[in-house]
Amino acid sequence: MSPVVIGLIGLLIFIVLISLRMPVAFGMLLVGFLGYSYVISPSAAFNIVAQDFFSTFASYSLATVPMFIFMGFIAHQSGVGANIYNLANKLIGHITGGLLLATQLACAIFGAICGSLLATVATMGSVAIPQTKKLNYDMSISTASIVAGSSLGSLIPPSIILIVYGIAAEQSIGRLFLAGVLPGIVHMCIYMITIVLLTWYKPSLAMPGPKANWVEKVHAFRGGVFEVFIVFIITLGGLFIGWFTPTEAGAVGATSLFIVTVLRKKMDWRKTIAALRSTTKLTAQIFLLVGGATVFGRFIAITRIPFEFASFAQTTDLPNFVVFLLIIAMSFLLGMFIDTLALILLIIPVFFPVITSLGYDPIWFGIVIVVIASMGCVTPPVGMGVYVIKGVVPEVKLETVFKGMWPFILADWAFIVLLLLFPVIATFLPDLLL
Repeated sequence: MSPVVIGLIGLLIFIVLISLRMPVAFGMLLVGFLGYSYVISPSAAFNIVAQDFFSTFASYSLATVPMFIFMGFIAHQSGVGANIYNLANKLIGHITGGLLLATQLACAIFGAICGSLLATVATMGSVAIPQTKKLNYDMSISTASIVAGSSLGSLIPPSIILIVYGIAAEQSIGRLFLAGVLPGIVHMCIYMITIVLLTWYKPSLAMPGPKANWVEKVHAFRGGVFEVFIVFIITLGGLFIGWFTPTEAGAVGATSLFIVTVLRKKMDWRKTIAALRSTTKLTAQIFLLVGGATVFGRFIAITRIPFEFASFAQTTDLPNFVVFLLIIAMSFLLGMFIDTLALILLIIPVFFPVITSLGYDPIWFGIVIVVIASMGCVTPPVGMGVYVIKGVVPEVKLETVFKGMWPFILADWAFIVLLLLFPVIATFLPDLLL
């Protein structure tokens, strides 16, 4: 058999394994190891596994991940998310659909601290749902807006997904962070427009709440949000100015937020241990994913699938944008069944060489593919974000949440079209500042 055929068989076996509920990291590792053993030799495969896992766990760049994850779980345990939501509610909660709009704003701000989609869903769900119940908001649109808004953290720095993409694609994490700022804001605005249109068409979905005066707004801002805002400015401002590397920025952010929450008596030993335990668990999962994906990527590389695909894309009569749209469509379909981070790590070795050979900007492609991958957290049948919100609101059926997701999924596609038509949305800040 030719290497390409072996690679295609390996991909098929991998899909079968994950459909049988094998963890994605182990599926990648197993297929990569067995495939490399078959094409090269078992001894070479053992060496590759040992080398790749050591380099993964010893990677200075990947040390960014636990820092920002810990920062996010500090925010989750200390109640920062509740303070942010309270501020957003005071600002815009009094208009029709105000709590839903406040949820989008709060998710965007919390995503700038947390960087974890599922943690954002859990945090925002626990503080927003009780408020929407008080005003008799429609539960389908309420839960769906939380899940959709939580995906904003995938773009707004410090995004764990952007970090992993940068490491896998060997791109500057600083440039990726800058590239995510404007798209994250635009994405939030598109979600808000979607909510406005839905509530304009059917006002009974989300009636307006009480209006807060300026004293209440200022008090909400000073009630724990101001310090978090300063931490955010120092962390990412220092990164963009050049004071810190991404890893150092993560350490500065996590330490600063921990000190602030301790001084405000929002963190105790129990919450600290819970944050550390959650950080350790999620970090281990991500590191295993990256290690397994690295081995899998080496197997895909020696089968020459990416190079043959790139060669085909360059010699075919299809326009470049058609090839690009096919890649986007395949990524979306895979994302319906594969975890967000796993999808990023799976498609990089296969599609990234094709993208670069066609002349597309890898930073811009990173933003587009992160949006596509994040959609997998909100679309059936997997939709991990939907299952998390189900855990927060057990009485709401999964079908109810998925039903409410469709307007936001359409909004996601509208946003992707906007990125395709105006790439400058993602490239403007990186080209300007770095």
